Amino acid sequence: MEAPLKAEFARWRAKHFAPDDDRTTAAGIPVKPLYGPEDVAELDYGRDLGLPGEPPFTRGPYPTMYRRRAWTLRPLAGYGTPEDTNERLRYLLAKGATGLNITFDYPSLRGYDSDAPEARADAGLGGVAIDYLDDVARLFAGIPLDQVSVSLVTCNPGMAAITMPMYVAAARAAGVPPDRLAGTCQNDFLMECAVTTAPQPLAPAASFRLSCDTVEYCLRHLPRWNPISFVGYNLEEAGATAVQELGLVLAHARAVMRELQRRGLEPDQAAPRLSFFFSASNDLFEQVAKYRAARRIWHRMMREEFGAQDSRSWVLRFHVQTSGVALTAQQPEVNVVRSAYHALAAVLGGAQSLHVSAFDEALGLPTEETITLALRTQQVLLHETNVTATIDPLGGSYYVERLTGEMEARALDFLGAVEAEGGIVVATERGWVHAELARSAYEHQLGVKDGRLKVVGVNCFVEPDRPRPVFAQPVAAPRQGERLQRWRQVRDGDAVERALDRLEVVLSSGDNTFSAVLEAVEAGATLGEVHRRFREILGVWAMPLFGR
Repeated sequence: MEAPLKAEFARWRAKHFAPDDDRTTAAGIPVKPLYGPEDVAELDYGRDLGLPGEPPFTRGPYPTMYRRRAWTLRPLAGYGTPEDTNERLRYLLAKGATGLNITFDYPSLRGYDSDAPEARADAGLGGVAIDYLDDVARLFAGIPLDQVSVSLVTCNPGMAAITMPMYVAAARAAGVPPDRLAGTCQNDFLMECAVTTAPQPLAPAASFRLSCDTVEYCLRHLPRWNPISFVGYNLEEAGATAVQELGLVLAHARAVMRELQRRGLEPDQAAPRLSFFFSASNDLFEQVAKYRAARRIWHRMMREEFGAQDSRSWVLRFHVQTSGVALTAQQPEVNVVRSAYHALAAVLGGAQSLHVSAFDEALGLPTEETITLALRTQQVLLHETNVTATIDPLGGSYYVERLTGEMEARALDFLGAVEAEGGIVVATERGWVHAELARSAYEHQLGVKDGRLKVVGVNCFVEPDRPRPVFAQPVAAPRQGERLQRWRQVRDGDAVERALDRLEVVLSSGDNTFSAVLEAVEAGATLGEVHRRFREILGVWAMPLFGR
């Protein structure tokens, strides 16, 4: 900035603001009242921005972005039995969804059958219950799996290592070969070990191994499938700031790339098939900066650290889900506004796929009316606001460019901290990740409690006498459990035991488990039976609470 202009900025600030009048983003990045040329003086356009579809991809992963192709409208669905969710999936496709996003219930997610004692309170709640191969066939009955992209979310590695073989087997039985399957499975070991932990979780190293087994198999045999989605969304729901979210998912991606290299897969075989899953929360500009910084860091990591040569390897692609934890049970209709702004941030940041949370998710299972409204929110954004007319419309903003740079620098520092702990697996084993999430979650809740962080309807503009709506979810346990018990009576139990015994041999040998699990589920083994062998051979883990 030229000296006279710099002096004018200083004069203006001194006149209108006190020296200590700065604010911060949600992640604690300082925010000045006004930004100008001085704040981007070190920005090099070619090095730091470039053109859309070209290195360093800050301005977008594809040259034409939404001018030629809209983001995938991928609403989330999953509750009750497979038939319940199948009906909801068909409903969403009829309403204009362009992709499917399946969430599983907690027992399935944690490796328990629906009739297990551990599942008695949660079967069919918060997601669909899946127990054996026929359930997957029922879940996708009538849905053309060779034409619709499917995302299997809330899918821990110990579950993904079972549901992906089930999905492949069910598709094959329906006449769809594996090379025609398109979609993503979450398969993130941090979900298993730091977020949605089970009563007896697999240890981080074991979970990471199963995750990489699934990734390796899919890279070799399912050419259209993205075998892992590095999940920032659930980390943010657990308390992560935008910086922590970005740092943890990139540290995880780095670890997977290193492990795949060890298994003989070159960076250019792996990187184009890895995907990311971010949250969109309240601080709009910080979220946009997070997505732009993520692309820039990934590009440099792939080129400089891993030596990838294929330009597809340099491109970070991601799905966004608008924040669930930001939604409130108080005055729930206000959540419509919150989620619309979250979705806007995702689009301004260049997301490839988007789910908008329904406004009643803080109360219970969304209804057909509320999920339709959430889908219509995306459709209004796409067709009425004209935000798709130009690419990276916030590019060049003094504030956004400075914030993107700050986000990049802080995320790289966080990556360095993870490396200093021994990498993401060791950092999780030691409880370092848990301590980071607990600290930031506590600080956030403290800010809400003392009023520093405003939440409409909670600590400001409160309506204490307003009654809250009550929602009831269907419970799948009786129907699903009874069907599962009948299945165990008619299947070939001896064949199941032989297949599970072969799986034990593979687990003990350290070889890739995918084919052995595929054999077991095709023989009739249930999700819970396969996962029990995981626990018996790989062991369970006592999760640290406060770090080492």
